[in-house]
Amino acid sequence: MKVMKFGGTSVGSVKSILSLKKIVETEARTQPVVVVVSALDGITDRLIATSQMAQQGDDHYREEFDAMVTRHHQMIEAIITDDKKRIDLFNNVDQLFDQLKSIFYGVYLIHDLSEKTADTIVSYGERLSSHIVAAMVKNGVRMNSRDFIRTWDKEGKHVIDADLTTELVKDAFKDMNDKNIYVVPGFIARDRDSHETTNLGRGGSDYTASIIAAVLNAEVLEIWTDVDGFMTADPKVIKSAYTINELSYVEAMELCNFGAKVIYPPTIYPVCVKNIPIKVKNTFNPEHPGTLIKAKIDNDQKPIKGISSIKGTSLITVTGLSMVGVIGVNRRIFTTLANKGISVFMVSQASSENSTSIGVRDEDAEAAAEVLNAEFAKEIETGAMFPMQVESGLATIAIVGENMKQTPGIAGKLFGTLGRSGISVIACAQGASETNISFVVDGRFLRKSLNVLHDSFFLSEYKVLNIFICGIGTVGGMLLEQIRTQQQFLMQSRRLKLNVVGISDVDNFVLDRDGIDLDNYEKILRAGFPANTEHMRDEIVKMNIFNSVFVDCTASKQIATLYQTFLEHNISVVAANKIAASSDYDSYLKLRQTARDRGVWFRYETNVGAGLPIIGTINDLCNSGDKILKIEAILSGTLNFIFNEIAADVPFSETVRRAKEQRYSEPDPRIDLSGTDVIRKLVILTREAGYKVEQDDVEKHLFVPDSYFEGSIEDFWAKLPELDADFEARRKVLESENKRWRFVATMEADEQNPSSFKTSVALKEVPYGHPFYGLEGSNNIVLLTTERYKEYPMLIQGYGAGAAVTAAGVFANIMSIANI
Repeated sequence: MKVMKFGGTSVGSVKSILSLKKIVETEARTQPVVVVVSALDGITDRLIATSQMAQQGDDHYREEFDAMVTRHHQMIEAIITDDKKRIDLFNNVDQLFDQLKSIFYGVYLIHDLSEKTADTIVSYGERLSSHIVAAMVKNGVRMNSRDFIRTWDKEGKHVIDADLTTELVKDAFKDMNDKNIYVVPGFIARDRDSHETTNLGRGGSDYTASIIAAVLNAEVLEIWTDVDGFMTADPKVIKSAYTINELSYVEAMELCNFGAKVIYPPTIYPVCVKNIPIKVKNTFNPEHPGTLIKAKIDNDQKPIKGISSIKGTSLITVTGLSMVGVIGVNRRIFTTLANKGISVFMVSQASSENSTSIGVRDEDAEAAAEVLNAEFAKEIETGAMFPMQVESGLATIAIVGENMKQTPGIAGKLFGTLGRSGISVIACAQGASETNISFVVDGRFLRKSLNVLHDSFFLSEYKVLNIFICGIGTVGGMLLEQIRTQQQFLMQSRRLKLNVVGISDVDNFVLDRDGIDLDNYEKILRAGFPANTEHMRDEIVKMNIFNSVFVDCTASKQIATLYQTFLEHNISVVAANKIAASSDYDSYLKLRQTARDRGVWFRYETNVGAGLPIIGTINDLCNSGDKILKIEAILSGTLNFIFNEIAADVPFSETVRRAKEQRYSEPDPRIDLSGTDVIRKLVILTREAGYKVEQDDVEKHLFVPDSYFEGSIEDFWAKLPELDADFEARRKVLESENKRWRFVATMEADEQNPSSFKTSVALKEVPYGHPFYGLEGSNNIVLLTTERYKEYPMLIQGYGAGAAVTAAGVFANIMSIANI
């Protein structure tokens, strides 16, 4: 036979209760079935609230009562089509409501709500629903659980009398047959001595079903609810959480104790003893296989099965030197709390025994500290112990899996993952069974902790990288398009989800932790927040999102100042913007050091050479022990274009104009002609090579007089042709010598004193045969002379400008972070 329990949501609507009918009647065709039901969804809470209103003399309790009557009547009208059955059911239900009405009125008159009366009132929810279900299903027989579930009073709590209950359940179901469907109200019971109505507490309907299943040696206990089963994590927090196919009894108990509200924790014990499996199923999705809970899981490879959490945790620390080596201190702690009815769900004790931290609910923290201060008042007065330290607003997280004991390094991976995400562990505990590692974090970091752990332990279907993109001009816009076109491929082939959670431009910014639709981002962006650097920074930090990277596709100095804050909050930074990496050396060093200290990444490969692997190559050489002795480079695609275009019929001023028109140069070409961009790039490469340099240290040998950089842009264009004659005369000489102009950035170390070096930028005449001579268009080229590559320098050459290649380089930096 089978015991099936249906929760409040399964009987809470016409649709769900009709689904229950179909499920139960299908099962009853092949075997005897016992159906245990909860009250209609929300009715238990409403009964409690109405009783409190009556106790306070609030006349509105009558409206609440009438609303409950109406809801049950409407349910009956909708699901019972047989007139006789409907009339009989109305009579039974209204009789119960008459009783309930009288009880409420009595509470209202005397303004008193005793525990006995409260227990009686809440029992009506299941009594009513069981009448409805018994009348609805074919051959339904209603059983009164108060006739066979017995409790006794233990320090004010209703505890099951196991022996008496077993005897009575056997007797109640001794004539059970496969023609009838036996419907039992869950939750409610009767005191063995006073015979008054009692209950099994919140979630008690699960417990009722488990007790019956154990006594009757059921084949299986099915818990029907509104979810597909146990999930790897809370799906409201972890969008990628999925159903766990199988759990052991121990794993299920651990997850339930730490916040997984799928089944009531005591439910597991009675059936576990009898080795009866539990199946958790979804009333709204009955075809889903659900979660099977049993003693042993076959072919179980996963060390971690699920992650559970408890919000609203307080940590109370009992500390004092007098605790060291003293027997009985912990007994006093737990006895005192137990006497007060305070539950402790986690304990962490220092090996020195001078402190013990206990986890309780926030609502119990004040009372717990009070009774413990009273218990240890003498020790506190003498200074042998300190007053209780209470830290509230925390959250407790547990990772659960029986295979953890067979897998080394789980704890190390756990704490390493949290540390790299900037999450501090306040306290932790692990039993010798190694099925559960529990730890406490600041409540503000709960969502981030759950996400990063779920992702790290491969519980997610895919790894997630959350991306903020600042600047959607030529590079940023192209980057968004590249991400959009690759998203599906990366999900399928690499199980990597690139989740763009933020986009900004000069006018607006928008943030969405669930991800922005890249097909419509421009429309979404227009409806976002007005652009404000500080506001954007604060909102990004406030999101506290895991595995995140800020991508700067601007040339803004203001945006570059945000990097330090982001790195300090464990947000990696990828910058196409050259300002930060070429700023003053101490600021540059601080950014790199912060990234290392926080376990995140500061990447800026496209600062030099767009998508060319220049910075990465220099890093690889240095990290492998090589020494960079000389860097020679053409790093301005704009200037290379200008000096490739200049000819007898194309004067210098015209080449500059063409560079602007073809968007090789900045809108104001003087920025390129001043060499500022090349100087920044040279500074970055020199620093990556291991040398300390500032922009002011670079010698500048420019080819346009300083006066041309003064005045308006219009003045510049008007004066520029004045240089054409001189350039043409020099060009002719150059051509006769078979040479070409190249604007070269150079760093050269002193061979006698390698720590001494010089940096310069200059327009040089390059002879035929030199690697720089044939450099075409706007390409870049870098020659690296090192201790290993001394006779034949390493050469890196290719497109050094352009939105597509720069965006691709930024994308590559993002992917390098995703792959770590």
